[in-house]
Amino acid sequence: MDSIKTYLEEHKDRFVNELKELLKIPSISADANYKEDMLKAAEAVKQSLLDAGCDTAEVAPTPGHPVVYAEKIINEDLPTVLVYGHYDVQPPDPLDLWNSPPFEPVVQKTDIHPEGAIFARGACDDKGQMYMHVKAMEYMTRNDELPCNVKFMIEGEEEVGSEHLDWYIKENKDKLQNDVILISDTGMISKDTPSITTGLRGLSYVEVEVTGANRDLHSGLYGGAVANPLNVLSEMISKLTDDNNHITIPGFYDNVENLSDEERSKMAEAPFSIEEYKEKLDIKDVHGEEGYSTLERGSIRPTLDVNGMWGGYIGEGAKTVLPSKAYAKISMRLVPNQDHKEITELFTKHFESLAPDSVRVKVKPHHGGYPYVTPIDTIGYQAASAAYEETFGKTPIPQRSGGSIPIVSLFEKELDSKIILMGFGLDTDAIHSPNEHFGIWNYLKGIETIPWFYKHFTEMSKK
Repeated sequence: MDSIKTYLEEHKDRFVNELKELLKIPSISADANYKEDMLKAAEAVKQSLLDAGCDTAEVAPTPGHPVVYAEKIINEDLPTVLVYGHYDVQPPDPLDLWNSPPFEPVVQKTDIHPEGAIFARGACDDKGQMYMHVKAMEYMTRNDELPCNVKFMIEGEEEVGSEHLDWYIKENKDKLQNDVILISDTGMISKDTPSITTGLRGLSYVEVEVTGANRDLHSGLYGGAVANPLNVLSEMISKLTDDNNHITIPGFYDNVENLSDEERSKMAEAPFSIEEYKEKLDIKDVHGEEGYSTLERGSIRPTLDVNGMWGGYIGEGAKTVLPSKAYAKISMRLVPNQDHKEITELFTKHFESLAPDSVRVKVKPHHGGYPYVTPIDTIGYQAASAAYEETFGKTPIPQRSGGSIPIVSLFEKELDSKIILMGFGLDTDAIHSPNEHFGIWNYLKGIETIPWFYKHFTEMSKK
């Protein structure tokens, strides 16, 4: 396994260039106009897995975007690792905030990444992190270092809630059987402080529509006499939280997991500077639920946020109208014991109750997912920890993440497997934002670390 550093040095330029080619494909799952690009990305991932040494690979159709499945079975008596990732990406909007086109990847140096970072949509989430596993597989097969069986399941709907992956898993349960599921779609604390994600928040995502009059109205003739849906929507949203930033939906907190003082104290041991945090984000102060730290607000507490709001005239110049309709997209991040279906129902009932008789309200659920917490006493976690120790020279810190991977809880339920979240991104990588990027150092470090997980997991499974 010591040869991996030499292999990385010899092939790092090719590894970067291959990833850049994949990043050029605008595989935006949320937009039907990119259906052909989704298929193109799936085919590219399939070919990369075959080139990396998989014996078989396929682009498997689903009722939505396809799943790429590949495998290499070297001995049925050995453990099997199932790698999950996704090739779809978030929409790149707003385009005018990108320093370079989102699907024309470029390498630029930054203060955090003096060796360079790849700037493109999907660089970190999740094409770059998924591709680490492809290149780790290449190293292991070409250098006779693959110690166990491996399967890949790379989907195309993660950014829209993995709507059809449930169907795919249930249709292919026998083929997907494994001993552990390995995912790199999370981050770590810093380049100097490795960490393993041990928890993910769930998600309830809805779109709301507020309708006033049957058409747009002249704001001079009707203003002050007829409800303005944008004004009403703004007022309704403002009532969803109180002065302490506590969510006001009745029943919302009924099942929330409350960590003990001891657990919260352990979380506080993670290296964190509030001043550096504010400086990186260019904000004067933080904001959130009263009584909790910034780290806690971003991981172990539920949230409610408006992700987009629109209506009326937003073009150049002025147009004096009262819009007939106003819209907003709202996401709620959930913590253990919260059911996203129940939360969506509670939100719908409460939001409708906030509407005055002068408007009509519709709530359209989009997608959701359950929270997930993985124990740290499993062989999978211990193997991951040992792998980080090999390449970072220090024990990684277990850390709960504020993000969501909606399908993770389904994996454990349907495949009866524990999930290990080995992420190599940083919170400064601007995922879901303009100028998303992934440090070349992080990319290569992931490729270096992943084979050590296979080695330690196989050895520990034999004991």
